Amino acid sequence: MDNAFNCIGLIGKYGEADVSATVLDLSRILRQRGCEVLIDNQTASHIFNPGLPTASLAEMGERCDLVITVGGDGTLLSTARQMVDHDVPLLGVNLGRLGFLVDVPPINMAESIGAILDGQYQEERRLMLATRIVHHAGGEDSVGDALNDVVVHKWEVARMIETETYINGRFVNTMRSDGLIISTPTGSTAYALSAGGPILEPDLNALLIVPICPHTMSYRPILIDGDSEIEVIVKENPHSHAQVTCDGQINLGVVSGDRILIRRKEKPIRLLHPCQHDHYEILRAKLHWSEQY
Repeated sequence: MDNAFNCIGLIGKYGEADVSATVLDLSRILRQRGCEVLIDNQTASHIFNPGLPTASLAEMGERCDLVITVGGDGTLLSTARQMVDHDVPLLGVNLGRLGFLVDVPPINMAESIGAILDGQYQEERRLMLATRIVHHAGGEDSVGDALNDVVVHKWEVARMIETETYINGRFVNTMRSDGLIISTPTGSTAYALSAGGPILEPDLNALLIVPICPHTMSYRPILIDGDSEIEVIVKENPHSHAQVTCDGQINLGVVSGDRILIRRKEKPIRLLHPCQHDHYEILRAKLHWSEQY
């Protein structure tokens, strides 16, 4: 039987015992189907790996036609940033808590993976964000990618920061707050949701700007076209101490006067789901919308 994918990379959350067992079970399932399996070098260093081939993330991007993550949403977010430029689709086995992005449960993993290898799956292309920080003092720009969100926020001080925001070169406002969330539709169910933002359909070409505890209570989230460029400047202030965080995992330093430029990446990330995947069913389950009180 021909497989829809032949060379498959496995990446697991590091240091978790149940992850190690699941990665090894998954590699056995895939090899029984005749697939070539590559295990991420760092994942392999945390598990008993009896002779299975390993590879760096860059090598996986070049060689694999599918990468499967084992863990939670955080593991998939990290992998997405590594694989997006290689145009490699991702699939997630959920060993975490929420699992908005990773939706293959380990309990019926063999059945789900078998169906996907038979070509029975849904594919989504979700936009990602590219961030560039132009430092006013000169030097090399700082860069970072994100699937969920880019957050400009105060850092290690109990004071607000003052930011100036532009959309496509047009001035929007000056705001004092704890920070600003620039979210993709994927990230609308993450930090942006807890800050009062709306939930967006994941395949929309749109960006969401959500303030964090703004001093002016009339400031509300703004939904803009996904092809827009957002510029945020941290204003001069003796108490300014800010940081830019991508997906809650990458931190980039910012000082007053730096220009933070955020726009959609040229390539989307490709996510695979089992055929029964239903975005609204996930929302009902994860956000407890159907519970009776």
